[in-house]
Amino acid sequence: MTSIVFKDLEKSELAKKIAMDSVNAVIEKFPDLEGSRISITLSMQNSPLQAGPDVFTVKFNCGSGKYKGVILERSASNLYKAMALLSNGLLERLNRFGDKQRVRVQKRARLQRDRALRMNSSQDSTDAP
Repeated sequence: MTSIVFKDLEKSELAKKIAMDSVNAVIEKFPDLEGSRISITLSMQNSPLQAGPDVFTVKFNCGSGKYKGVILERSASNLYKAMALLSNGLLERLNRFGDKQRVRVQKRARLQRDRALRMNSSQDSTDAP
């Protein structure tokens, strides 16, 4: 389930459609995201007190599933450029997140195997005359 949130920005069907297309492209590459609760926040930051360019921010937050806790935020001078940056960064982040989990599982298995070997070797040494 994907939700698009507009923060300090007028709702736009075009921006919503582009954000959904971007997320769907990522979901195609990472099918485990299919049932996850995903929130995309589109926002604009500008100061009424200081003159300067507007900064558009796009934030991805995965609230459930295999990638629970993945948060990524990208900013740019253009909303669509920020979405493109987020999409590219998200591919890297999700790849790294999957790698970290795989490494943790391998490390845990290695520690259990080593512990079992030490237990067996200590029992063998106590059994010897």
